[in-house]
Amino acid sequence: MKKLIYLLLLSSVQTSFAQKASKPEQFAKTITADDLKRHLYIVASKEMGGRETGMPGERKAAAYIENEFKRVGLQPGNNGSYQMYYNVYQDSLLDASLEVAGQKYSLDRDYTVNVGNSSDATLRFSEAVFVGSGAADSVKNMNLAGRLVIVQGSAGYQFLQNKGVAGILYIGSGFPRTTTSARKGQQTINLFKRSIRPQEFTVSESVAKAILKDDFEASKSNKALIKTYPAEILLDVRKTSNPLQTSNVIGILPGTDLKEEYLVITAHHDHIGQRGDTVINYGADDDGSGTVSIIELAEAFTKAKAAGKGPRRTIVFMTVSGEEKGLWGSDYYASHPVYPLEKTTANLNIDMIGRIDPKRTAGDSLNYVYVVGDDKLSSDLRVISEAANKKYTKMELDYKFNDPNDPMRIYFRSDHYNFAKNGVPIIFYFNGTHADYHRPTDTPDKINYPLMAKRAQLVFYTAWEMANRNAMLKRDIPLNIPPR
Repeated sequence: MKKLIYLLLLSSVQTSFAQKASKPEQFAKTITADDLKRHLYIVASKEMGGRETGMPGERKAAAYIENEFKRVGLQPGNNGSYQMYYNVYQDSLLDASLEVAGQKYSLDRDYTVNVGNSSDATLRFSEAVFVGSGAADSVKNMNLAGRLVIVQGSAGYQFLQNKGVAGILYIGSGFPRTTTSARKGQQTINLFKRSIRPQEFTVSESVAKAILKDDFEASKSNKALIKTYPAEILLDVRKTSNPLQTSNVIGILPGTDLKEEYLVITAHHDHIGQRGDTVINYGADDDGSGTVSIIELAEAFTKAKAAGKGPRRTIVFMTVSGEEKGLWGSDYYASHPVYPLEKTTANLNIDMIGRIDPKRTAGDSLNYVYVVGDDKLSSDLRVISEAANKKYTKMELDYKFNDPNDPMRIYFRSDHYNFAKNGVPIIFYFNGTHADYHRPTDTPDKINYPLMAKRAQLVFYTAWEMANRNAMLKRDIPLNIPPR
């Protein structure tokens, strides 16, 4: 019975496609491999520096996208602006001090500081608790709140973060350092935190010996050792939190009779940046491929509008930043929606559609795309998606990542999820990971541009139906988040 209902719905949607006065093929064909390649060699270029959120390269990418939105004829999507700015924050170490019994030690020669996990504070301890690498279970019930703990290495001590300790000294190697340790911490989107992390220093053996004294050698072999050592220890950190401005880029194509309803098409234009001055993570597939597809989709729809075949609903084209940091840009939009989420019929999200998954051994590797989330939130999603594919692109739609037991949890790992968790039906288009994922070798020369164009055209045809059908997509399937 369910299969019969599905076939009837599929037939209805196919009829809907056939009955449209305009034929979308002429506009879909403007999404070409050559145009995608031209854009991607710019977005994933050396000049963009890996597009790390808040960095100059990411801002250059946002400016390029804005200019392309203007060129193709989109209107500014954020109250007269193409940019939706928000701040992220990055800690910067100004100075640090470490003393044991009045003996001063030197940064990088004797110790380093975990900038992101330490606070701007001066702490003075009269003792330190040594915990051997095999004694973790023994100290889990100890009251270590406000104490200074010293351990061999850093592995296996995550539980200390939740014990309320005030400071952790990890006994490390490689001192004195031959290069300067990092002076900047990881970025965060929240300047004000729920809790304060302990001061974290990695110290040389000479610092450890000054605290443990005659027990130092025994501490390396006695993994069960738990002992408190009296010592006057000063940990001082001076740092500042610097705001970095980043943005989502939003352009809109106003609809006609249903212009107060919206279809949002997204990709993320940020990537993971670079190491030093020379090692650039280009991010051609992740997610340069989605970013340039957004530009081409916008151009195809604006050409349709210029020909008198514009969408009934307003289409919001948006590239977001901060995806690699934790879906920050899409979360910011979902928390500050420019267009009501309850009036958003769907979100189509494109994140990596330019390559082939080498782990996919069945089917045609040159004619597939992973379709994620079309079995959730709305029973209309798969019907529309499969009808568009059957009529126009005829690709293999692979539903592998819809599995609720997917170990990679792909459904939760890109920007569509911030729409889904707010009830907006989504489809996520994805080619799977590969050996160049998050590596400097993810470069534009490795993209399969004809396949990428075909995948982008599938998004176009699906969006065409969603933007023009009489009713918004139903929201008739509850959001179900399986436990981790």
